Amino acid sequence: MSPITRRAAVLGCVAVTVALSGCAAVTPSKSGANGDVVLRVQGMPPATDKPGLALFKKQVSDFEKANPGIKVQGSTTVFDPLTFSAKLAGGSVEDVIKVPLTEPQRLIQQKQVQPITGQLKAWDHFKEFNPQVLKPLSDSAGDVYGVPQNPYAQGLVYNRELFEKAGLDPDKPPTTWDEVRAAAKAISEKTGKAGFVQESKENQGGWQLTMLSYAFGGDLQTQQGGKYTATFTGEATQKALGLLKDMRWKDDSLGKNLLNNQNDVIKNFAAGQVGMFMGSPGTYRLAKMQFSMENTDAFGVAPLPQAGGNATLTGGDIYMVPKSADTQRAAAAVKWLTFAYAQPQYSTDAAAQQAKALSADPKSAVGVPTLPVFDAARQAQINAAIKPYVNVKLDHFKPYIDGLSKLDLKPEPPYQAQQLYTALDTVVQAVLTKRDADIPSLLAAAEKDVNAKLAAAQK
Repeated sequence: MSPITRRAAVLGCVAVTVALSGCAAVTPSKSGANGDVVLRVQGMPPATDKPGLALFKKQVSDFEKANPGIKVQGSTTVFDPLTFSAKLAGGSVEDVIKVPLTEPQRLIQQKQVQPITGQLKAWDHFKEFNPQVLKPLSDSAGDVYGVPQNPYAQGLVYNRELFEKAGLDPDKPPTTWDEVRAAAKAISEKTGKAGFVQESKENQGGWQLTMLSYAFGGDLQTQQGGKYTATFTGEATQKALGLLKDMRWKDDSLGKNLLNNQNDVIKNFAAGQVGMFMGSPGTYRLAKMQFSMENTDAFGVAPLPQAGGNATLTGGDIYMVPKSADTQRAAAAVKWLTFAYAQPQYSTDAAAQQAKALSADPKSAVGVPTLPVFDAARQAQINAAIKPYVNVKLDHFKPYIDGLSKLDLKPEPPYQAQQLYTALDTVVQAVLTKRDADIPSLLAAAEKDVNAKLAAAQK
């Protein structure tokens, strides 16, 4: 993928959900008592996210005033890779669904979601969307099937305070994985904390191995003749795992807790127990709000270090309309997507209003960088509009903002990525827990298993 040369947007995240918890079944849509269309939408923040939930409720109120006859019912349902497909196939999902960037291509190919190009084109600013952002949400004919929210690119999150205690310069974070290894060892030896932590369970080990492979110049999936194939055994992926193995068994710099999901890592990072991990700037908000990080000044983030590649993984939340939504609700759904997600990322007035509302809560985080959904000129205007309400130390995000434009942005594997991640979880876990783990054999077995499943799915 060609590099995106735009600078990262300096816009506060409205709501970021990380935990992959279970999805409750929903009943079919019904019309309201007055004949209103009742639109059920995923993406409502949980009660623990007070500023995000307050903003969501205001959006619903404003939307209903602007669209008489439509009533919005918010849902806190979050994506669960173990149950999502069955619920979607059975039609027991909301009228607007929220999925990670791993899912759109599979859902499009399996015709489980609806194209929304026609309705989106009615919006005045449709042509100003960043084409790189829409590409993973489109089919081969160019039809668009979703709207993104808070797209991100992975980087290296680090604790500036632990860097200082280890004799490292927090304003000059590692740019290569050799430097990461050296810094992790120094942090571990001089502070007693985990120098670097690798996620390893609930599909997040495979997800993080993917971004690490990108940094080493590799790919985990290829496409030929319209068919997707897993490619786990490449040299880049073997080197990436070799690095983790050395850091675990030679340096002892990965800490004592080796089986972690993302929430585990962020919780320990917020408590000052982790020196570095792979994450996005949005981690700041989670550490502060969800895990009560007191010393937020210790938060730092840099572009993903490289080791032979020149890429970082990009992702984000995608809102789509399932096939189960009838014509009336599908039209209402696109109105909601434009109003709630596209417009706030384009309109300076909407962005400023959201930033002002969020900044009123001391636990909020306004100004955390995301990737631009529209062009650089528009993003500069957004940045200026929210500047009075920014309440994070932008200097601590500067390495990330300055360095991101130098990297290629690569999406997650486009077809059934969760299948890949499940298989790679076991590989990562073996490398972290078994000194004699045979990396080539582990990758070969995982590749064979996944390719059998992909072949069956693509018949």
